[in-house]
Amino acid sequence: MRSAGGQWILYVLSFALPLVGWWVISEAEVFPAQYLPTPEKAFSALIRLAGEGTLFSDLWDTTRRILIGYCVSIVVSAPLGFAIGTWAAGRALFEPFISLIRYIPATALIPLLLIWLGIDEAPKIALITLATVFFNTMMIADVVKSVPMPMINVSYTLGARRGEVLRKVILPHSLPGTIDAIRVNLAAAWNFVVVSELITSTTGLGRRIALAQRFTRTDEIFAMLIVIGIVGVIFDVSLRLLRNRVGRWMV
Repeated sequence: MRSAGGQWILYVLSFALPLVGWWVISEAEVFPAQYLPTPEKAFSALIRLAGEGTLFSDLWDTTRRILIGYCVSIVVSAPLGFAIGTWAAGRALFEPFISLIRYIPATALIPLLLIWLGIDEAPKIALITLATVFFNTMMIADVVKSVPMPMINVSYTLGARRGEVLRKVILPHSLPGTIDAIRVNLAAAWNFVVVSELITSTTGLGRRIALAQRFTRTDEIFAMLIVIGIVGVIFDVSLRLLRNRVGRWMV
């Protein structure tokens, strides 16, 4: 199964098997049809919402919040991660506090964010940033720490200065792993944007899920979950391709 054709078969099965399981359980009415719609009903709801135009507007609002909040997270976490992973002083200054605060559930901060920032866009974006920035930081720091010391020592032996070692050795070697860390934590950004929209929002996929739950429209809930999954996979694959491209020299 190491051939390209074999891998594609496994890729297809990874989606087909859960879909078949869903269809079997729903058709067997293990759960009432009102609570577990068939795949056909979920996809019909998806098509209906897309035709009404609400799906794309809600998808854009959710995606925009993620792009803003997660970009802020990356801008903050990347320099911190490199500082912790590269310099002992940076590690001593930042790592203890970040190691402590990353264990505080981001959802516990929602009441404070609502008090401080109101109920508009700011608390949603802030929640995404706070929920991901510390994990991004520590994962990037671990990537930077994994740069082989012999490579760094050889660079210094050959006359490279600290800035050159950082720019020409540590940064290129850490970049693929950094992108991988960003890719992994992007899933958390999707989780928390939906949570924020469930609590306080008038638009977005999370809000659409809350409205569907209110009227027991489980087919629409599953439709939203399908959309989130598809868009998440697109983001994930895009970052994988970027990682493979920038890390090609390491293969």
